[in-house]
Amino acid sequence: MNLNLELPKLLHRPFNALDILIEDYEVYLHLVFVWLALAVIAWILSGGLRRRMKGNSTTVIPCIFVMPGPPMPSPSPIIDIEVEQAWSDDDETTE
Repeated sequence: MNLNLELPKLLHRPFNALDILIEDYEVYLHLVFVWLALAVIAWILSGGLRRRMKGNSTTVIPCIFVMPGPPMPSPSPIIDIEVEQAWSDDDETTE
């Protein structure tokens, strides 16, 4: 008796039963699976998975570090030299 040859015969009945079940109750099965998935997601997000894992679990607390940068260098002084020029009547400049 070779199991590889008999496997399709063995799986024919369970797959037939699943096909009939899905055909008759597909809407209800879909609703049940969607609500179960939402419940599992809510349980995981609320920390249920962390509580189940015992042992060396560490708590991670996210925080924001604000590190001051290097001090800004003081700006160099601006030296403004104004030169007054005296205009004569001859349109020549004199100092």
